[in-house]
Amino acid sequence: MTIPSLLNQEYTLTQEHLDFYETYRYIKLKQVFDAETISFYNEVITKKVTELTKEKQPIEKRDTYGKAFMQLFNLWQEDETIKTLVFSKRLAQIAAGLMQVNGVRLYHDQALFKEAGGGITPWHADQYYWPLASDKTITAWIPLQSTPLSMGPLEFSAGSHEIMEGRELSISDESEKVIQNRLKVTDFKHIVEPFDCGEISFHSGWVFHRAGANTTQNTRKVMTIIYMDKDMKLKKPTNDGQQNDWDTWCPGAKIGETINSPLNPLLY
Repeated sequence: MTIPSLLNQEYTLTQEHLDFYETYRYIKLKQVFDAETISFYNEVITKKVTELTKEKQPIEKRDTYGKAFMQLFNLWQEDETIKTLVFSKRLAQIAAGLMQVNGVRLYHDQALFKEAGGGITPWHADQYYWPLASDKTITAWIPLQSTPLSMGPLEFSAGSHEIMEGRELSISDESEKVIQNRLKVTDFKHIVEPFDCGEISFHSGWVFHRAGANTTQNTRKVMTIIYMDKDMKLKKPTNDGQQNDWDTWCPGAKIGETINSPLNPLLY
């Protein structure tokens, strides 16, 4: 099967998949893509990240956030080939299916490259940063290689979207400490597993997650795509991060109205 046809071929979601996601608000799905597709986008995305990266400081001189990963946004606007992955009907169909909505828009994409020797990504919930009116959000986390535990794959606190404490924290040393302590006194299972090549995870905006350090000599390369319900409305920002996201990723959107700016196309 060619890469373009695989990008648009429907992925079979079972009732078991839907029930698991509804309960735990994350899921890992195997064989979403084949090794050829992953290898192809690894090369294309790596080239673009290398071209655009401005980080010059050595890892040991950066703060916790800077040590966690190199982060580049909306690569779909920078490269037509990367756009084919971000606009993949296969991925958007999975996102809509898991959230049980009629369609999804793009919120934004981001490449997250954890360099050799890169530090932890602290516990956090993504939606802290998003001025979105409902929890109908989901992120596809797409490793561009097999990702053993030593590389720092994504870890989840299964079902932790029910916790309110910690939602007010940005990614930081504080969020790692506060959320970790909160999770210790709950029954939510901490899931930390390697990712096979072609295995992709999906998680909701309010489920708590983190990643370990990359103790290998290779960069852990990941592409992420954030989807939202096609009818998602903008809410009034409650922190500086949400105000920045409104200005950056939803330009021209109005509070209380559906977000349908040119940066938020309908993908499915």
